[in-house]
Amino acid sequence: MGVELPLRRRADRFHTEKRAIAAVAVELVAHGAVVGLTGGTTTTEIARLLAQRGPVTIVTNAVNIAAEMVPHPDVSLVVTGGQARSRTSELVGPGAEKMLAEYHTDITFLGVDGISVDHGCTTHDALEAATNRAFLAGTAETVVVADHSKIGRATFARICPIAAVRRLITGTCLEHDELTRIRDRGVIVTTTDSGEHPDA
Repeated sequence: MGVELPLRRRADRFHTEKRAIAAVAVELVAHGAVVGLTGGTTTTEIARLLAQRGPVTIVTNAVNIAAEMVPHPDVSLVVTGGQARSRTSELVGPGAEKMLAEYHTDITFLGVDGISVDHGCTTHDALEAATNRAFLAGTAETVVVADHSKIGRATFARICPIAAVRRLITGTCLEHDELTRIRDRGVIVTTTDSGEHPDA
């Protein structure tokens, strides 16, 4: 299952790949859309690109994303309440879930610690998984954004089955057997060649 690294430790891992994933992701967002962003280093890159592009509403439970978005006048920002997780800078738990139940998003970008056909989307923390499910319950489209290290991996807490995912955007530059299995389940899979070696 692996050890959960703090957000600041993960920020520099596969950074080029994550930026490439984010560039593909923002192309799915219409101007003026309402976008859900869970916590994570890849979703943070998406937020930065959205803020540069112009009018957008961002709903997030990630304190670090919220802090970066506040200065941008073209970003209408909604931040959930909840219990703060120091490792991920996310607000989780019943408070976050209750607030998310009041909103509808056009698209939600879901950061995960693992994605596979057998185990679906997973994360390291049960409260985080439940809060992520609240995001998905109120969105028109779920898009998982995951660097190559998450493909075929399963961690402690299940967020959702693979059937709940509409799209997966990943930066892997090699055809992973698990990606074929995920495609076979009806998920639209987009890969982007980041030029970063998979073992970097």
